[in-house]
Amino acid sequence: MDPYLAVIGECLVDVVESETSAPKSHVGGSPFNVAVGLARLEHNVVFAGRRGNDDYGRMIARALRAQGITSVLDADEHPTSVATATLDPTGQASYEFSLDWSLPPADELTSKLMQPGSAIEHLHTGSLAAMIEPGASVVKTVLRQLRETSTISYDPNYRPTLVPNRDLAREQTEEFVALADVIQASTDDLELLYPERSFEDTMSAWLDLGPALVTVTRGASGAMALARSGFAEQAAFPIDVADTVGAGDSFMAATLSSLRARGLLGSAHRDALREISEEDVAEVLHTAAQAAAITSSRFGAQPPTAGELAAALGDPSAPLS
Repeated sequence: MDPYLAVIGECLVDVVESETSAPKSHVGGSPFNVAVGLARLEHNVVFAGRRGNDDYGRMIARALRAQGITSVLDADEHPTSVATATLDPTGQASYEFSLDWSLPPADELTSKLMQPGSAIEHLHTGSLAAMIEPGASVVKTVLRQLRETSTISYDPNYRPTLVPNRDLAREQTEEFVALADVIQASTDDLELLYPERSFEDTMSAWLDLGPALVTVTRGASGAMALARSGFAEQAAFPIDVADTVGAGDSFMAATLSSLRARGLLGSAHRDALREISEEDVAEVLHTAAQAAAITSSRFGAQPPTAGELAAALGDPSAPLS
């Protein structure tokens, strides 16, 4: 196996409800969606997320196999986590959760993530995996252990219904930000975590904690990014929105894929990543926004394939896949 990308985080079943259709069940969870997005962009992906030995857990196992993702955790005796997503008339989703986030000890999990004959080039985490105990503390330790060999990305994807103590959520978020090289958040995250300051001020404060790149998605208003080389903005692509489920996760996957294409992932390239140019930041942001737009144009978390994304970006040699 070539150097690969790893993701630690929740995999669960999304039960999507709306006023216009019957409930539908899909495998989801933000880190799971990022793993799928990376696999569809033709990266080797290893995934660590717990699931139960039940029908929903078997659904998750089938979904991972279908995408060619290597799962390193076996099913356990606890029920598979479930998120009920309710769509409003504009396609925006709100969530309720029934979940368990328990993991093996950090040393064991790190060992499971490491594949024989290869190395983890980059490790992604975020969402419930970095907020809910007992797993969040394990994830934090794994990031510290692997940071010497891998770059790290993090998406807080903050849910106040699960962590109502905002001060605690801020503290936890900032600890993960300080461990990461690439950050993605939404304006919803920033409004909930830091209502007293502007988005740009929060991006700057996070950059000061150590990351190389901070990106923020703004829904229909597009996205923005901050690196040491400067600030960039990207307008949203005009589309007919089916729903926004998984759009931010597609944005994250495409960001990482684009950075990898530029040779900026892996601990050996951490200094180069910190020096990323304004032009490269703008191009990464453009690619990520296009991936999010494709996902938002169809129902459910369906990130684009490499061929679909290349074609949307105007690559005449892109396969129609």
